[in-house]
Amino acid sequence: MTTERKLAAILSADVVGYSRLMAEDEEETVRRLSAYRTEITNLVGEHRGRVVDFTGDNFMAEFPTATDAVEAAAEIQRVLKARNAAVPAGRAMEFRIGVHLGEVRVEGERIYGDGVNISARLQALAEPGGVMVSDMVHGAVRDRVLANYEDAGEHNFKNIA
Repeated sequence: MTTERKLAAILSADVVGYSRLMAEDEEETVRRLSAYRTEITNLVGEHRGRVVDFTGDNFMAEFPTATDAVEAAAEIQRVLKARNAAVPAGRAMEFRIGVHLGEVRVEGERIYGDGVNISARLQALAEPGGVMVSDMVHGAVRDRVLANYEDAGEHNFKNIA
């Protein structure tokens, strides 16, 4: 059996303070997260991507280009920031997003590999409401996606060469 591999831009996102939000008001947190999931799925699709997985408070999406992924990430953050403006203080649901461009292994609808793992590690470094991109992604989009980029320096990730 031949393993399918491809180059993809991977977006990984996670809700900041999800456990606290759930402990304070589980029903409202699940309701809001469900509404945000629908909006996020639509925004990912508008940027030629597909949501690979929603698990608990995080999601992963893949895109054919780094430009599509970064534009989707920026749009997701803009839309959620606007929606959070109407939410009581301390109840805002902010995401951290990481984007990496790398090779992935495809098995059905699932994807695996360093591309996935690195995007998840980048997401953990992002500021709440922010997007952290790898150097590879920055090199691909810096002249295509207008944004304020700040160099976060070099990072070593556990179990990734």
